[in-house]
Amino acid sequence: MHEQELNQLTIHEAHELLKSRQVSAVELTQSVLKRTSEGEDRVRACITVTDDIALAEAARVDNHIRTSGEITPLTGIPVMIKDVICTRGIRTTCGSKMLEHFVPPYDATVIEKIRAENAIIVGKANMDEFAMGSSNEHSAFFPTRNPWDLSRVPGGSSGGSAVAVAAGEAIYALGSDTGGSNRQPAGFCNVVGLKPTYGRVSRFGLIAFASSLDQIGPMTRDVTDCALVMNAIAGHDPQDSTSVPHPVPDYTRKLIPDVKGLRLGVPREYLVEGTESEVRLALEASVKKLSELGAEIDWEASLPYTRYALTAFYILAPSEASANLARYDGVKYGFSVPDARNVIEATERTREEGFGPEVKRRIMLGTYALSSGYHDAHYLRAQKVRTLIIREFDRAFERYDALITPTSPTVPFKLGDKLEDPVQMYLSDVCTLPINIAGVPAISVPGGFAGSLPIGVQIVGRPFDEETVLRVAYAYEQATDWHTRRPEIR
Repeated sequence: MHEQELNQLTIHEAHELLKSRQVSAVELTQSVLKRTSEGEDRVRACITVTDDIALAEAARVDNHIRTSGEITPLTGIPVMIKDVICTRGIRTTCGSKMLEHFVPPYDATVIEKIRAENAIIVGKANMDEFAMGSSNEHSAFFPTRNPWDLSRVPGGSSGGSAVAVAAGEAIYALGSDTGGSNRQPAGFCNVVGLKPTYGRVSRFGLIAFASSLDQIGPMTRDVTDCALVMNAIAGHDPQDSTSVPHPVPDYTRKLIPDVKGLRLGVPREYLVEGTESEVRLALEASVKKLSELGAEIDWEASLPYTRYALTAFYILAPSEASANLARYDGVKYGFSVPDARNVIEATERTREEGFGPEVKRRIMLGTYALSSGYHDAHYLRAQKVRTLIIREFDRAFERYDALITPTSPTVPFKLGDKLEDPVQMYLSDVCTLPINIAGVPAISVPGGFAGSLPIGVQIVGRPFDEETVLRVAYAYEQATDWHTRRPEIR
């Protein structure tokens, strides 16, 4: 295989070449790094590129394979890590000036797990600051651009991770998803993005935005790769009190190319006002394809309480962010104003200069919602709405094996279009954030194009039933060719 094509491989394709010794981990890593050096000035997917570390690790892995013969699905495969996940010895910024020079002394649990499989970390992906954003324009360093159209956003907050996979700067990536941050960028960039069930993947070492909503998940080129990464990162972790001791299956075993007998609901509330016609047509075509593959489709599914999810989310998430980000005070670690006259001024100026406008907006929203006299009216009421939404999903899954929705109501929008209108920006996640509130798993898979712009289709499942979500996604993927298309970066 020509060197230039190596960076476009899937995990399972690269694994077979490594196993048969047709390709080395060094060659695979070199191809990815070369692609990054050629295209990064246009897409800006990375905050940190770890060239020397990655090549040294790839050489070590090649030697390991030669001497031991041991190779797992992720052995020698280059991966990009969202810059909100702690990596020992590698800078982890959260896309923020507050942590611009922070180098963690430990690995997140998911990093320990992929390192145990001898994965090759090639860099840290750009992101909206502290994972707060839907376009990757809220990074403190620079915006990331969509490789399908450099004038448009890649989605957020895991936009850098999605772009790295789509553009060939990594074979796969790890992102985090608080309200759609894996799935929406996956839909915008024509890759696969999974949000696992809350508690399925350890959050230890994930720098917190909203602790009851955050989940780490894979971003890959196809569904098989997504299952392979889940096999590596899922499972109970005693270091994470929210991690659930639930058995982890082999996710690849249910990847079969049909959905015969499965009951799939299409909730009408997810075709919200403002859904673009191309998105609606792509959803209809995707559902028709699943019907042809044997699924029983109900177009009259309904989850009426989810219309309140956006409002509830923007009370719950900022409230948790207000509490989580209180630790950044200029005293313990991270950015600190050096010339303050006293501790109070140091704290105020550190937070004023260290946080960007979107982070400060959400801290203020959350602090207000938690303040004396408003806690019951806002935060407590949002928690009650959350309970109603969870129960509604539970009832839906008594009737359906999975739900099918758009990933986003729009195609990728122009850079700058929504920066001055936070409400319109927040509406970008209207189809994804109810899933985080309910804690259930969901995946975005390539579902079509509007001209040259990708459209994602979302599949939602029961808690801890990632297997069915992946099965539906795989069957649809195998019956279409959207996932095989790659952008030409100009």
